[in-house]
Amino acid sequence: MDTFRAMVIDQVDGKPKAGFRNLTMAELPDNDVLVKVEYSTLNYKDGLAISGRGRIARRFPMVAGADLAGTVVESRAPEWKAGDKVVVNGWGMSETEWGGYSGYQRVKAGWLTRLPDAFTLEQAMAIGTAGYTAALCVLALEDWGTIRKGEGEVLVTGAAGGVGSVAVALLASRGYPVTASTGRPDTHDYLKGLGATQFVDRATLAEKGGPLQKERWTGAVDSVGSTTLANVLAQTVYGGAVAACGLAGGFDLPGTVMPHILRGVTLIGVDSVMAPAAKRDRAWALLAESLDRDKLAAMTTVEPMDRLPELADAIMAGQTRGRVVIKIG
Repeated sequence: MDTFRAMVIDQVDGKPKAGFRNLTMAELPDNDVLVKVEYSTLNYKDGLAISGRGRIARRFPMVAGADLAGTVVESRAPEWKAGDKVVVNGWGMSETEWGGYSGYQRVKAGWLTRLPDAFTLEQAMAIGTAGYTAALCVLALEDWGTIRKGEGEVLVTGAAGGVGSVAVALLASRGYPVTASTGRPDTHDYLKGLGATQFVDRATLAEKGGPLQKERWTGAVDSVGSTTLANVLAQTVYGGAVAACGLAGGFDLPGTVMPHILRGVTLIGVDSVMAPAAKRDRAWALLAESLDRDKLAAMTTVEPMDRLPELADAIMAGQTRGRVVIKIG
């Protein structure tokens, strides 16, 4: 194609402003691998970028979209060839590097993950950065060794969101009792379908609590941060661990060292943006092994790229559920 459509963020009067624009191949970055993008996805960060409520793009113009899945068209790198099905998550896309809301994109060879045979391109973006991050969190908790199949409770905060939905499904499929934290009672049936067995109102975790509280969680996946994370740490059992990967509730951590030095609780930071290839391959292998395809379908909606502006507003307002796949074609 001579031209193709993309969601581009420009700086207007000192503020980021997103809009659709036609691009040409010549405008793409001079990276080694050209990918025909079939699908992307909508993350909280994408909502911030497109709505202009967060300064995600660090240079302009910037093609938005933190994820992409597609087919290699041409490659200067020997490890990739035309026809390969690939996924790219993170690596600064939509921040410092052009992202996935584009008909075509040139990316660095080292960013690519080979799509597991178990998934279609659409399913890969139903997982997206959110699901791949959830898999990294589950692996972190399993590697730490404090969660036990059929024992205790593993908490997932922001459970109805993208990271939370996949975390609930993965943990449940691997035999861990899952408690879901959500502020939307209307999502309880949805979360039960993914494997949650108990629920906690997110408002109770958002209120300031004591530095040490009743021990409850053998482990937790937290995408909220702030007071919620401080309370989760204060409620984690002796020797337990919390995998933290998000800051939807704020980037502060108004807690104390007491859970860590009196109960040996561990806070594990999980980064998905710059994670090395070995971690990425392991996370995708876990997803291929343990993510129920029917549950993945139940948490997924597919929307055209034209709807990105209104979808960005919806995710910022907490009105989306599960995973939103963006069809680029």
